[in-house]
Amino acid sequence: MLTDAQREHLRLRLLEERTRTLRDLNRSQASAGQGELERTGDLSEMPTHPADRGTETEDAEIAATLAEREIGELAEIDAALERLYKHPHAFGRCERTGKDIPLERLDLIPWARTC
Repeated sequence: MLTDAQREHLRLRLLEERTRTLRDLNRSQASAGQGELERTGDLSEMPTHPADRGTETEDAEIAATLAEREIGELAEIDAALERLYKHPHAFGRCERTGKDIPLERLDLIPWARTC
């Protein structure tokens, strides 16, 4: 069972991770909104090689995948904060086994639901 000090530490870690995730998501969304000229500094939007269009498409797909991951992580963090606020004494218990999640794991992934 977590102490009050440990729960407070994890609350601060969750808020820290939430801030980081939002910053990363906002940064990736801002760069996705830029045009090719702004992003690369090229003088023309015409690629130097036809394969460059494929690379641009792949980059856009990777950026979209990363944004999806960040959105999912943000949802997990928000759910963990809600669990912490609503049921502070149950926070940090494995949802599968009911055992305490090791503090080391919670410190690394404060939104962890399982051991």
